[in-house]
Amino acid sequence: MYRCAECTLHGCKIHDLTKTMKDCPSKNEDIQRKAMELYKDEENHKIAYNAALVEAEGYGRLTRMEEILLFMDKAGYKKIGLIFCLGLFNEAKVVDKILTHNGFEVISAICKNGDVPKSYMGVKDEDTVSGCAKETMCNPIGQALLMNEQKTDFNILLGLCVGHDSLVLKYLERPTTILAVKDRVTGHNPLAPIYTADGYYKKKLFK
Repeated sequence: MYRCAECTLHGCKIHDLTKTMKDCPSKNEDIQRKAMELYKDEENHKIAYNAALVEAEGYGRLTRMEEILLFMDKAGYKKIGLIFCLGLFNEAKVVDKILTHNGFEVISAICKNGDVPKSYMGVKDEDTVSGCAKETMCNPIGQALLMNEQKTDFNILLGLCVGHDSLVLKYLERPTTILAVKDRVTGHNPLAPIYTADGYYKKKLFK
């Protein structure tokens, strides 16, 4: 069992495995050897290499949106899939405009594509926000299949619900990054309660 979140030594960062926990994953030579072999794959290498360049160039200077633009440019990605939630439609319009302005071809798919009622999944009236099972369900698998059909080079997720993001990532065939995730309470800043977990949110998170 690996417990990196409990480790305070971080010997892996300084190439000193004597300063690690007994069950440090860095000591799993078989897994690490397999990982290093996978980095030799052409696309894996391209992604990891350019991610390192973007980190160095943008560290503490570029926003995530700017880093995504820089990364896609360096990696040579041109046809970009924008997968977003209806709740962030205005934000999606801005992102679409930014991507287009910077020379990318944008293919976008909204969560409600397909016009499928939640009753299709067996959801009852009382288990919906509106109180009606005819409420349109999010269709992340559809979003993924649409991007695969359009043969995007790279995809960006914007504001998908918990679980829906899992499904879209499961079925997407091309590399994908996340610009923002949904948090209706914090203005889509899910780390806010983490930063206040010892204070205001303690009773909610540690019931």
